[in-house]
Amino acid sequence: MTLRTLMQAGPAKAIELFGRLSETSNGALKTRERLFAELKAELELHVELEEQHLFPVLRMNGETKELIAGAIKDNKELRAQLSELEALPKNDESFLGKLGELQKAFRQHARDDKRNLLPAVERALSEEQVQTIVEKMEGTLAEVDQTQHERAEEKRAVARREREQGEQEEQQARQPADVAALTGEAAQETGRVTKRAIEAAGETIDRTAALASVAPRTGLFFWDMMLGMSGVNGVATRDRGVPRVGPRPAPQNEEVIPLAEEVLVVGKRTVTTGTTRIRRYVVESPVEQQVPLVRERVVVERRRPVTNKLNGEALTELTIEVVETDEVPVVAKSVQLREEIVIRTERAEHVETVRDTVRQDEVEIEHANSRRPARARA
Repeated sequence: MTLRTLMQAGPAKAIELFGRLSETSNGALKTRERLFAELKAELELHVELEEQHLFPVLRMNGETKELIAGAIKDNKELRAQLSELEALPKNDESFLGKLGELQKAFRQHARDDKRNLLPAVERALSEEQVQTIVEKMEGTLAEVDQTQHERAEEKRAVARREREQGEQEEQQARQPADVAALTGEAAQETGRVTKRAIEAAGETIDRTAALASVAPRTGLFFWDMMLGMSGVNGVATRDRGVPRVGPRPAPQNEEVIPLAEEVLVVGKRTVTTGTTRIRRYVVESPVEQQVPLVRERVVVERRRPVTNKLNGEALTELTIEVVETDEVPVVAKSVQLREEIVIRTERAEHVETVRDTVRQDEVEIEHANSRRPARARA
């Protein structure tokens, strides 16, 4: 890379940032702050490259020493305008106006470098000196790029750690609530089942007592005992019109066996099934483009005059300098939006069948005079 290409790459990128920044509105505060930070870094880097690598060499040469004072003055004015614009709120009405003044001053600074400073450097310095300056500048640019890359990686790592920590805290905070909700539902359902079992047992006792109070006795002690009528005289009849107060004592000739059953209670809780991580990274690919360039060289020819008549002075010393020029490619890069990645979550409901086993009590009744068992389910 030549010195001219290296020094013109910075202004090209800065001019691009000027254009993008001038197109922003007062409402796009974050975008304007980000673009201004990039512009400030680019302008400061351009000035530092001149003052750190070019000016010390030019001071030692008599032909270029006079150019240093004007260049240093331009750099001071550029820094002053940049500081004033940095202190100004980015959504201020006068921001774009001051930005235009800074852009105008920087364009003039870039033109002065191209027309005066760079040609003077190329004339006064040897190729080895110019190449040394170029290598030092490239080293500085590489260090700046490495620093920016490390800072970007550090910011991404911090953001990733904060995001993962937030997800873990949210999951930990959600799990106790899910467990408590599931436990509460199970306890309520268990209480309802127990209440139904107690009510069913109470109704069974009432029906047995009612039958015992109204059924006639057979006169035979065995059949009266089997049918629950041996203690009829000790069992009071139940008046259905009077509400019971407290549990009714069981008759002396009765024994109650409660029959219970389990009910399947299914709750829900949210669990983490996986994490999708989207990472944006930068890749470099080689590109090439054909650029037509113009080279201008001085051609000196000798020819016979058309006439012997003199035009102008003769027999005097005359020196004519003709500048030879070459067009060189100036590389600049612009960033444009290629596509967008949209990240969202979708919620879908589905029905899942839960299979398990539940237990229940059963009773088996076997009469002494029969071998055939009878089963009853609760």
